[in-house]
Amino acid sequence: MALVPLQLPAGQYRNGTDLQSQGRWRDGSLVRWHEGAMMPVGGWRQRGSVDIDGVVRGMISWRDNSQSRYLALGTHSKLYVMEEDNDVFDITPAGFTSGRVDASVNSGYGGGLYGQETYGSPRQDATTLLDPTTWSLDTWGEYLVGCSTDDGKLYEWQLDTATAAAAISNAPTSNTSLVVTEERFIFALGAGGDPRKVQWCDRENNTSWTPATTNEAGDIILQTSGEIMSGVRTRGETVILTTNDCHVARYQGPPYVYGFERVGTSCGLIGHKAVASVDAGVIWMGAHGFHSYSGGAVQDLPSEVSDYVFTSINRDQLTKISAVVNSKWREIWWFYPSGDSTECDRYVAYDYAENIWMTGNIDRTSGTDAATFRQPMWIDPDGILYEHEIGNQYGSETVFAESGPIMIGTGDNVMQATKLIPDEKTQGEVTATFKTRFYPNGTETSHGPFTMANPTSVRFTGRQVRMRINGTTNSDWRVGIMRLDANQGGRR
Repeated sequence: MALVPLQLPAGQYRNGTDLQSQGRWRDGSLVRWHEGAMMPVGGWRQRGSVDIDGVVRGMISWRDNSQSRYLALGTHSKLYVMEEDNDVFDITPAGFTSGRVDASVNSGYGGGLYGQETYGSPRQDATTLLDPTTWSLDTWGEYLVGCSTDDGKLYEWQLDTATAAAAISNAPTSNTSLVVTEERFIFALGAGGDPRKVQWCDRENNTSWTPATTNEAGDIILQTSGEIMSGVRTRGETVILTTNDCHVARYQGPPYVYGFERVGTSCGLIGHKAVASVDAGVIWMGAHGFHSYSGGAVQDLPSEVSDYVFTSINRDQLTKISAVVNSKWREIWWFYPSGDSTECDRYVAYDYAENIWMTGNIDRTSGTDAATFRQPMWIDPDGILYEHEIGNQYGSETVFAESGPIMIGTGDNVMQATKLIPDEKTQGEVTATFKTRFYPNGTETSHGPFTMANPTSVRFTGRQVRMRINGTTNSDWRVGIMRLDANQGGRR
């Protein structure tokens, strides 16, 4: 008998065929890797009771000058603010134009070409897709500023819960989004209805938008064939992403105020909220892959799960994709709707410190990182707000990881396993199930689940085996390198 180490690298690999993921973790949910060991992500608990209208697609948390804490939430029809005692206030501006909860296709009269296409076949790209409404939210000093993609006005809220947010005087309208630069200019993106226009106010004066020799207000039309989607701050620059490319704005002072440079092509943003800025740079999801910018030029970001993610996204609801930062674990999570789901029900996460990819199931639409509040705050489609990375309760979700094929036989020989030697932080906090096959596309036989003992008696035979680890409820477990006690049998 020989001990066969089940030593799998950290992270998931889910590109290509099943056999291509041999010797790697292939599937999983709500697990991460830290210092070589697999562990569950933190659980969650409900934070207060948020009674809101619509689905939240934009959140931000911040402190005012007196250290009071706030959380702003934007839906297709409302803007809310929550104080630290969980009281929620409707601060929707007067005259606000509501948008859409879901993306919709103009499939009515005039929405397509009469007599074209075969009945029952997918239609060509000849109709207009109306995106769901999202919010860009930022802070102007201690005040909240925001813009809804459908309403298009720039609003400011000055911390009085009895007073609604109000349109910023003299600001352009029909905008796509906004971002506040490190130099304290507000950039109106897609300004005035021009999908390529960036317009900014005077420095420290968000009511002065007309350029003059006495101020630093200005505007520019980006040289791009795409339309502006979003803007984010990064170290010393402001990154502006379109549907096709990436531009950066750098402050250079009067008379031009800002200089703009295109730093990437064929790297457009998949949805308004699918970008995050972290110490490692700006990282975002594109239409068919991931990209990053940390100075110089945009880089494609290889992903070991991109094949799975981009073939499972509901492409009619792309603008619902939302990126959130979990800085404690150096992760970015993207929530996205999969298959026929019209709402976000899955995630793909990237550990940018260790270059590890993870996927899983979770129904969240937006969120904010820990900093203002002690824990990350994420919200589900029903408007239930949760504190995350706390405890080990996961609602109805299952915490697990499953490997790709592990080749335990050599050549045409098979392996016969009789014992499992566990490697856990605390023995008995996970169960193991083994699934065996003799050929990559052969019938799979399941064995277990086995509760861990030292050693654990198992009995199965196969040329390749898949291992599944399930965590127990309310347990902060760790799993290292399991070993199988097995011998090599004859051919099959």
